[in-house]
Parts: sequence; structure tokens; C-alpha cells
Amino acid sequence: MTGIVIPTLDEAKRIGRLIAALRDLEGEKDIVVADGGSSDGTAEIARAAGARVVLSPRGRGAQLQAGAAAARGDALWFVHADSRPEPGSLAAIEAALADPAAVGGDFRVVFDGGGRAARSMTWIYPKLRWLGLSYGDAGIFVRRPAYDACGGFQQMALFEDLDLLRRLRPHGRFVHLGHSIATSSRRFEGWNYPRAWAVWIALQSLYWAGVSPDVLAKLYRRAR
Repeated sequence: MTGIVIPTLDEAKRIGRLIAALRDLEGEKDIVVADGGSSDGTAEIARAAGARVVLSPRGRGAQLQAGAAAARGDALWFVHADSRPEPGSLAAIEAALADPAAVGGDFRVVFDGGGRAARSMTWIYPKLRWLGLSYGDAGIFVRRPAYDACGGFQQMALFEDLDLLRRLRPHGRFVHLGHSIATSSRRFEGWNYPRAWAVWIALQSLYWAGVSPDVLAKLYRRAR
């Protein structure tokens, strides 16, 4: 069984469609929505669609942590509410983790829409893979014992995904699947790209230099 964890905050327009797509995937699964206090009926829609819902303090790291604690399965798969998995995704995860050296992995990201943001982010994400980077958009999955052994997601204000991958590395190989996961480009629309990339590179550099994610989150909010 694979425990599928979806962090949500006011995702009423998207959550039902995602849960339906996940339920259609072949393979045994436990779908858990970790809601951070939605006011638009997200939790109720998720329950009606067949997911279990756990309530959590707001924040991606806290919600992922709560969802993983509640989910049942030999593996955990973390999926954003605005993502759409490709048919066969669950089977691809199971095949990847059949290799005992593999500790987890991610999917090839395709951003939806024909705008500049979607094209730019779809182009850049494969290059980030070459650098050993992976983000929540990519549908990160991990073997449950390794997740527990490394301490799992932490309640961090920013870069909770990079933090998890850093702690997973000593436990085994991280696999980049050929399967795609489509995700929304909504948060990148309207970017001033030179400025946005400068901010992103600066924050990444500060993170790897050891600056607290709480401090980085404050800098990020000021820079937006």
C-alpha cells in the first residue's frame, strides 16, 4: 500500500478532481488530506470524494508531517492539490521501490498552460534535477522506513522538501522517474523573472549556507 498525502489550504476547486484521479490509479492506496484550516469547504469535499482528512496547523511542513503520521502504507507519496498524476504513476512508484537500493524519488514536472510561466518552469525543472534538487511540485515519494529513520518532514517555514531530501541521502538512492506529473503554474504567473530568479538563487544559497528557514521565509515575504 502507498499512503498518498495531500496538503491543502482553500483548494475546494481542485481537491475533488485530484482525489478522483488518484482513486483511478491502479494499486492499493490510502489517500490522506492534511488540511491547514481551509474556509472554503475543502475538507468536506475531500471526505465526500473518499479521502481521509486530518487537521493540522497551517504550513506546508506541518501539514506534510501530520499527513504522513496519519497515512498507512509501505511508501509515502506527497502530492500537491493542484497537480494531476499520469496514469500508471502508482505502478511506477512501486516498480522504482522494488529496487532495494532506492529510497525514494520524484516525477518529471510539466506545468500546465501555454503561458510564459508554464513554459519557463517546465524547461527549468529538468535542469534542477541535474543539480540534485527536487521540490514538492515533483510528487516526491519515499519508502516509509527511510522516511521514519531520517525524521520525516519538519515544521519548517520554507524548504521543507530540500531538508527532507538532504536527510534521506544517506539512506539510499533517489530515483528520477520518466513518468510525468502535471501541476499548475498559477503561483508563477505575473513574475518579474530576472528579479524572481535572483531572489530564488539568493534564498537557496542562504539555505545551503545554514541560514534558518524561518529567517528565509521572512526575507521571501518581503521580496515578493
